[in-house]
Amino acid sequence: MFAKILIANRGEIACRVIDTCARMGVATVAVYSDADAGARHVAMADEAVWIGGPRPADSYLRGDAIIAAALSRGAEAIHPGYGFLSENPDFAAAVGAAGLVFIGPSADAIRAMGLKDAAKTLMERAGVPIVPGYHGASQHPEHLAGAADAIGYPVLIKAVAGGGGKGMRRVACPADFPQALDSARREALHAFGNDVVLIEKYVEQPRHIEVQVFGDGMRAVHLFERDCSLQRRHQKVIEEAPAPGMTAAMRAAMGQAAVRAAQAIGYAGAGTVEFIVDGRDGLRPDRFWFMEMNTRLQVEHPVTEAITGIDLVEWQVRVAAGEPLPCAQEDLRITGHAVEARLYAEDVAKGFLPATGRLDHLRFPDGVRVETGVRAGDAISPWYDPMIAKIIAQGPTRALALRKLSRALAGTQVAGSVTNLAFLRRLCEHAGFVAGEVDTGLIARDLSGLVALPEPCARVRVVAVMAALGLTGPLGPVAGFTLWAPLRRTVRLAYAGEPFEAVAEVMTDGTTGVTLGDRVHRVARRDGIWRVDDASVAADCVVIGSAVTVFWGDGFAFDVLDPLAVDTVQGGGGDRIEAPMPGLVRAVMVSVGDLVATGDRLAVLEAMKMEHALIAGRDGVVAEVLVQPGAQVAAGAVLIVLADVVGGADG
Repeated sequence: MFAKILIANRGEIACRVIDTCARMGVATVAVYSDADAGARHVAMADEAVWIGGPRPADSYLRGDAIIAAALSRGAEAIHPGYGFLSENPDFAAAVGAAGLVFIGPSADAIRAMGLKDAAKTLMERAGVPIVPGYHGASQHPEHLAGAADAIGYPVLIKAVAGGGGKGMRRVACPADFPQALDSARREALHAFGNDVVLIEKYVEQPRHIEVQVFGDGMRAVHLFERDCSLQRRHQKVIEEAPAPGMTAAMRAAMGQAAVRAAQAIGYAGAGTVEFIVDGRDGLRPDRFWFMEMNTRLQVEHPVTEAITGIDLVEWQVRVAAGEPLPCAQEDLRITGHAVEARLYAEDVAKGFLPATGRLDHLRFPDGVRVETGVRAGDAISPWYDPMIAKIIAQGPTRALALRKLSRALAGTQVAGSVTNLAFLRRLCEHAGFVAGEVDTGLIARDLSGLVALPEPCARVRVVAVMAALGLTGPLGPVAGFTLWAPLRRTVRLAYAGEPFEAVAEVMTDGTTGVTLGDRVHRVARRDGIWRVDDASVAADCVVIGSAVTVFWGDGFAFDVLDPLAVDTVQGGGGDRIEAPMPGLVRAVMVSVGDLVATGDRLAVLEAMKMEHALIAGRDGVVAEVLVQPGAQVAAGAVLIVLADVVGGADG
């Protein structure tokens, strides 16, 4: 067994690996960038080595610096986590060449599955079913468009390298193909250094079901399936194991296909074989096709661990140290059901826009597994994925696991950054999802209801008023009096940009009357519980600066308005196109003098690993272009200015 390993990653996966290594008695070395000097994974590891600046290219993608750090600290092996260099065959080979052990598959196995077109050919030879499509050598746009015509629309353009939805575009008709192809290639080139794509038939009611495999280079087993169909922008949101509606015949067929895939490349370590499934008529053994193989540990691996009782990281370390597979296929069993939700710092109402900010308050409930790389007080960096945590609930049945997850999400508290918490709760309670009627289009079909901002009721607003005035503790008999007259205090708050005013008057009996609109609410706080109009409100409040957050099922963030501030109107009618977050300008589609219409794409900003199109909010003419492609811009930076069109037809 290794005495010490280095973890070539950051965030929650680095913390996850450290936890298992500590239990196994294996010392750990963390690496960190300038942005992560005070990060949780750095504090948890036995040792830590600085490797560069905040940009991934200057730190976590520097294989040479990571290997040098491992050698300098006497580590014997490197665990790559996921993302960054985890599926880079050159890095895996370099680790071995340096006399270290790469805790993962061989460089050859990574290469075999690294390009989707070559992988599909290999899988076809191994007897694994593949999706109808084109994965040939020609990359001429007209040839690819012709292939799409032959396959039949809708089709999916996919980058042959990488994953995570990058370089992937669904195309509904021939007219949309050229723009989608350009966008997919540009995103793929930046993310993976490779703009080669393939074309696949788009399955109309698809489910994304993947199989966890594990090999020791000679043999392989599967640890059953996970359903990852709840996605937005090709990013997984909630994952579960086992898949709802799975039959014994389907599980056997998919498991055997996954094992064939792993054995075809002499796979060692943890891997995931991803399948696209046609779910129109239930799960049938003849309706699943190979999509790709992820030659690493997956973000959603905890749900597999929950239903099997296996620590996959421990298996990774043991097999990399030369031990055989810990058990045979017939020894593996499914027990219960597990569901995982990914908690992100993102503005759901603005199209799931990744967010930054400081986690001024962060609290997770007991009774569930939480994997996180952050603590209260940490900042969400613009340089990396904005995941805050993974919350995993387990139960004897799917219904109980879902209810447990929903309660856990209701008990999770985050202040300082917008999150997708309310969205996740709505998903957990979505009738179709609860019934197991899942496919990758579920979120898109019901998007408006799922992303709507939760509306605070009068009781929540009253509690926010009390917190804003500092009236959160027991009140004495004269707390609300000045010169023996009742003290009336007025406060102005805003929720989602909508201001409202309240008047609070503390009474002699220690209660407070809060006037909202034309109604007076009687409020008291005793033994840590609010009572509003004689009803208990088990809400928590957090006040940070001029912000008040009330946690009661959902988190409701209020701004306390300065009564002396003059109201300002955000004007311009959409004249100023601003960067919604720090990022890199990937493309500018307009020049000064161009006429634009509402909805036109003006520029593309890359931030937090995703491309974001900046759209014209009104008709107009481009008056100024203040940036060029390749520029790094701050949040709020003005990129393009629009003006009214001068002149026009006589009326």
